[in-house]
Amino acid sequence: MIDSKSAISRVVELGEREATVLENSCIRVMIDDQGGMTPELSGRRASGEWLNAHWLPWFRSNSGEKYNDNEHGSFWKAKLLYQIAGNFPCLPSFGPGHIIDGVHMPPHGWTANETWRYVTSDTDESGIVWTLSVMDSPAGEIPLSFSKIDALLPNQGVHYTSLRVRTRGNEDIEICAGNHNIVGAPFLSQGCRVSGAAKRWITPPPGGEFDTTTRLALGAEFASLDKAPLRNGGKTDLSVTSPPIGYTDFVAGALDRSARLCWLSTVNPALKMAYISFSPGPAAAADDDIVLYFNEIWMQYGGRPFTPWAPYEGGPDQSYCLGVESAVSAYAYGLEYSRELHELLGNPTTVTIPAAGYKTLRSGVLFAPYDGGVLDEGTADVQGENEKLVCAGKGKVIFDADPRFEALRGLEGRHV
Repeated sequence: MIDSKSAISRVVELGEREATVLENSCIRVMIDDQGGMTPELSGRRASGEWLNAHWLPWFRSNSGEKYNDNEHGSFWKAKLLYQIAGNFPCLPSFGPGHIIDGVHMPPHGWTANETWRYVTSDTDESGIVWTLSVMDSPAGEIPLSFSKIDALLPNQGVHYTSLRVRTRGNEDIEICAGNHNIVGAPFLSQGCRVSGAAKRWITPPPGGEFDTTTRLALGAEFASLDKAPLRNGGKTDLSVTSPPIGYTDFVAGALDRSARLCWLSTVNPALKMAYISFSPGPAAAADDDIVLYFNEIWMQYGGRPFTPWAPYEGGPDQSYCLGVESAVSAYAYGLEYSRELHELLGNPTTVTIPAAGYKTLRSGVLFAPYDGGVLDEGTADVQGENEKLVCAGKGKVIFDADPRFEALRGLEGRHV
């Protein structure tokens, strides 16, 4: 059925950022050209008003000035942090800036830092609203091209993305890939429930950005989020969000090879809203799919007493958000580390883009209300059944969705 509320517009948002807004009766998303940032992913609550799930950091620059390291680097530290908001794609690296193959790879890759070139947008005959944007890698040593379709299907509360990665050379290229979903207030608050598809969890080893900010034991494996080991002994429950407690933590979870979906769920039981990301799992992936083998959870609960998280060096961290991310990567330690490690908890930490070929990262983010208390204690499982996303908690909630990404594949065939 055609969605009478479906619409597309090109806008200039705060900070003079050019962006595309896609909307239907259930969901609205704004996608910036700069870094593919999505500062807005708003779902319509049962009472009718819009609620934005995505994080808008207090320190995001809205001056309209282009990032200049000499002028802005001392406070923001990186171009990424100058513009960061909501969800963004991380390719060909997932992690800090470093030198790889003779080039400087920025934090979380070019797709999160460079400007996507808007190509076109339209509504197809079935009522799908979509937009296409493209990008080429700025370094010839890693010759990649990226094509991204963002789409909304009629009467569904899901933002779909297809990101195709092509090589422009005659050699295979080994990369990382990830979706860096970040939720924030007013959706995020103390007591939200966090769940994922992963069956084994691990904290990063020493030597990374969380060494001085974490309350968790480093390099420790554990079975479930509610029994995460603490650095000073004992355990804590990461499946329930904390208030700002002065720590910034990170954990990675490995999917079973039998998983048909990679998924992560954040539920606010007070608001009766669920934010669920999903992509093809190892058991359901097509040959051209990029599989995200890991759930990555970044808990930014106030552990960074330095800029731009704090207003000055040594000041109080004023940033509260939750990264519910999925990736094929070794923790968030970057492409070089992931290539060297090769495998983590039995899963690959990179994906190979074949010479003169391509692979595609297909994903969806659902943000929708649910009835009763069925998800109030978290999401135990998510499965795709026909044109539905079936979420199990104390019972089942069924959302209209396209878990096989058939509509995205159709758009790819016509426009990429």
